[in-house]
Amino acid sequence: MSAASEKAAPCPICGRPSEPAVAPFCSARCADIDLGRWLSDRYVIPTDDEEESEPPQKRSE
Repeated sequence: MSAASEKAAPCPICGRPSEPAVAPFCSARCADIDLGRWLSDRYVIPTDDEEESEPPQKRSE
């Protein structure tokens, strides 16, 4: 299969075909939207760590 006959993966933001210059996005605008979502904590990577509900206690000696 040649590169020309392969379909570009869709942009994860708007669904249009991605452009090689800004892959996996279709434009710099969609790349910026994605970055803004990461920076505003809209996207979160799940972890197995439990969140600490209380700060650690000081040891009394």
